[in-house]
Amino acid sequence: MNDNQDNFNILRLIIKKPRVTQRELSNELGISLGKINFCLKELKKKGLIKISNFKQNKNKMNYIYLLTPKGLSQKTELTLNFMKRKMKEYEELKREYEDQQR
Repeated sequence: MNDNQDNFNILRLIIKKPRVTQRELSNELGISLGKINFCLKELKKKGLIKISNFKQNKNKMNYIYLLTPKGLSQKTELTLNFMKRKMKEYEELKREYEDQQR
């Protein structure tokens, strides 16, 4: 997977589960824990997510990940690019199928 695809998958999962742990992200996306940590830091540096810990929680290892407006915009752009690629692949497969039928 490329970095854009990884970032897209991370952003998508954060929207669904803001309290997801890095280990859960790693398991669900099939990305190493180290890479998840790196990607989250980069997404934060780019201003795409905010990372906050639960103030009242005794376990300070728990965090919440929130998309910023810029992050939501980036996720939308990545989604559109993904859909364009898939539509192009579909059209190519459809053309190949039609050519074989002739």
